[in-house]
Amino acid sequence: MTDRQATEQLLRDLYAARVSGDVTAVYEKFSQDARFQIAGASHSTPVAVRAVGAAEYRPLLAIMIKTFKLSDEQILSLLIDGTKAAVHWRAKIFSRLTGTAVVTELVDMIEIRDGRIGSYVEFFAPQ
Repeated sequence: MTDRQATEQLLRDLYAARVSGDVTAVYEKFSQDARFQIAGASHSTPVAVRAVGAAEYRPLLAIMIKTFKLSDEQILSLLIDGTKAAVHWRAKIFSRLTGTAVVTELVDMIEIRDGRIGSYVEFFAPQ
């Protein structure tokens, strides 16, 4: 398998794990010292989160996956250039807190290091 194929498989497995709510499988995709960042805006409140290292990003990912159920996920484009990737995707995101679902477009900027995600920055905007 080429590096590009391995990266694409890693990313497709990541999104499948997020949609299925498999927190452990999501954790396995990230390096222990990964940087995880969310930069987005909801209708009423801007969202900005940053975590560095497993001790910070694991609790954040667990809360996100427990709180937000993803469905109808669709990868719109996937660009891979060496160790960097950009993924434009869409999903219906259901909040277990508010009981509402919103179709959301997201763009993730990802860097791969040693076969795992070393940096992940997610931008989103509900439609």
